[in-house]
Amino acid sequence: MRHQKRIAKLGRPADQRRALLQSLAKAMLINGKIKTTDAKAKELRRVAERLITYGKKGTVHTRRLAYRLLQDRDLVKKLFEHIAPQYANRNGGYTRIVKLGFRDNDNAAVSLIEFVDYKQSEDEKKAAAERAAKKAQAKAKKEKQASEEKAAQEEEIKEETPAKEKPAQKAKTKPAAEAEEA
Repeated sequence: MRHQKRIAKLGRPADQRRALLQSLAKAMLINGKIKTTDAKAKELRRVAERLITYGKKGTVHTRRLAYRLLQDRDLVKKLFEHIAPQYANRNGGYTRIVKLGFRDNDNAAVSLIEFVDYKQSEDEKKAAAERAAKKAQAKAKKEKQASEEKAAQEEEIKEETPAKEKPAQKAKTKPAAEAEEA
């Protein structure tokens, strides 16, 4: 029986649900905020707040518990040395969920989940800006290649299809009877 087992299933088996929450937690710790559906944000809040509490305790055991979830040593180090100390005087409520509305394609409720009073270091801001710039450059390059390929395909189509030729005009001949009279 599932008495007192209150967890949103998110339409996934347990292993996929755990992997989803792990990747969402990693993204949130890296970026400070993420945009996702309401149900995922509410489940992620449970995970993120538990991670911050681990970081505040700062013991070897809690580091191991955090690593068990995150599977990334650098991220655990960032959590314990940079993120968690910012919440030393707060007794919970480390995250905020802001409802953004509904997604266009499937009308799913979308929310922004972020850390409350979170200050990214200058290095993190620079790294995030560089990632965004690289992503924008890659997208522009991809669009340029797509437009070039489309233009090349149109050229090939023009070369393959011959131009319509006008039918040869027949010389106007008078009927034989008219030719004899003239």
